[in-house]
Amino acid sequence: MGDTLNSEPLYVISIAARILSCHPQTLRQYEREGLVMPSRSANRQRLYSDADIARLRKIQRLTQELGVNLAGVEVILELLEKIERQQAEIEELRRRASGERKALNPAPPARARARVRVE
Repeated sequence: MGDTLNSEPLYVISIAARILSCHPQTLRQYEREGLVMPSRSANRQRLYSDADIARLRKIQRLTQELGVNLAGVEVILELLEKIERQQAEIEELRRRASGERKALNPAPPARARARVRVE
């Protein structure tokens, strides 16, 4: 997930459900289906992070706006995560290649310009 969202568990299920305008049972179902894995507190209470909320919003968009069933949502989310991992890998390979290219072809020294004096 280049995730810049906070993964710190912050929200209990009732607050997460209110943020998402859905029933807490919906969030429990998504967890049973393996679509989201909230953290658990010491007393086993579900705690959702901002990253979890963003993922749940993706799930809502896929199911409510695009009509995708939960099995389809799982496949789509897995593919999106795979694409993100591959993009990060490609960027890392580009950085390495750029560094190696610079090491193999150092920039030529700057030429000193001769000053011509006109009298």
